[in-house]
Amino acid sequence: MQRLCLAVIALVLLGGAAAAADLTPRPQPYYSAPAVVPAYSWTGFYFGLNGGGAFGSSSWTSAGSRDVDGGLVGSTLGYNYQAGPAVFGVEGDIDLTDISGSANTSCPAGCKTSNTWLSTVRGRLGYAADRFMPYVTGGAAFGDIRAFTPGLPQGGADKTGWTLGGGIEAAIAGNWTAKVEYLYVDLGSFNCGFNCSALATDNVSFHANILRAGLNYKFW
Repeated sequence: MQRLCLAVIALVLLGGAAAAADLTPRPQPYYSAPAVVPAYSWTGFYFGLNGGGAFGSSSWTSAGSRDVDGGLVGSTLGYNYQAGPAVFGVEGDIDLTDISGSANTSCPAGCKTSNTWLSTVRGRLGYAADRFMPYVTGGAAFGDIRAFTPGLPQGGADKTGWTLGGGIEAAIAGNWTAKVEYLYVDLGSFNCGFNCSALATDNVSFHANILRAGLNYKFW
């Protein structure tokens, strides 16, 4: 009986020691915190290239309206400042263009309008969704309007007008961003006079829709 009691006491002591061992703190595995990627900042100067196409119309007082279309390519320079999700910017560009069209209405030989260069200086207001930024833009437009009737000297003038549009820009890799945008450009009109037709009051206008893409490099 004495041996049985001693065996029971021994079992109780062993169980208590085991329970105490389970309560002893053990080293926990180390987990590294996930890396935090900082939000993209649109603030900074940038320079880039752009290219695309245009379609629109030109009206002559004496010969009615005609469609114009063609391509353009050029360079861009700008600056953005980001405050929260809002991005305020100013952008300028200058493009070489080959936009033209002709019509034979009241002009059997074909009255032609063309544009050979186009520049804009615009404000931009964007909404930064991290690496994507939709934006609206508008400002001044500059370019030439050339008018030609076979047999008469070519008339033309450099004009100042306005532009309005929008687009979306995305950060693609490192300091590089890419954009697509639409601009409506109105260069107004000029008096071509006897250079274009027999009418001294012949006014020629130019309006175009610009669709283009651009690649920019941002300086931090």
